Amino acid sequence: MFTGIVEELGEIVAIEHHGDSAVLAVRGPLVTKDAVHGASIAVSGVCLTVVDVKGEVFTADAVKETLDRSSLGGLGPGAKVNLERPLRLSDRLGGHLVQGHVDGVGEIVSREPGERWDVVTVSLPPGLSRYLVGKGSITVDGVSLTVVEAGGDRFSVALIPTTLSLTTLGHKKPGDPVNLEVDVVAKYVERMIGDRP
Repeated sequence: MFTGIVEELGEIVAIEHHGDSAVLAVRGPLVTKDAVHGASIAVSGVCLTVVDVKGEVFTADAVKETLDRSSLGGLGPGAKVNLERPLRLSDRLGGHLVQGHVDGVGEIVSREPGERWDVVTVSLPPGLSRYLVGKGSITVDGVSLTVVEAGGDRFSVALIPTTLSLTTLGHKKPGDPVNLEVDVVAKYVERMIGDRP
């Protein structure tokens, strides 16, 4: 479980494709500090399991489901990624409950620069709009954000200076893909209500 509060901007060092899976090597000095084999690290919103750690670089496997549902398979060496270690039970929950289970890939539709922030509009894959409400939570590339406006096929968020400078969202432009995870609480509520007699 994560919070969507990015700890550092990492970098893809290498990605080896093996048929319908891949091995990613990711540089992240902060998140590798206490990483061990079997630990979880969110990479741009995707929960990956650490296979090995060498210095500031960790490797992780990405299976077909991960590659199909996220933008990780399209990344190459030098690509920047948002990194976050999992939440400890004693930590503050600064963002919202994030599983690292990507629901789909959206696309940056537009950016409207403000004096100190940007309003960014993102497209929604079919079927996800029912989980979004204005002032609700969404995770975009692993970043916990508050929805400004929720529409049928898109939503908007306001990015503060910290988000712009410390995450990949400060560099994304229209047409760029982003990993989306809707609020897990909304999915559970839908399931419980849908199963009522």
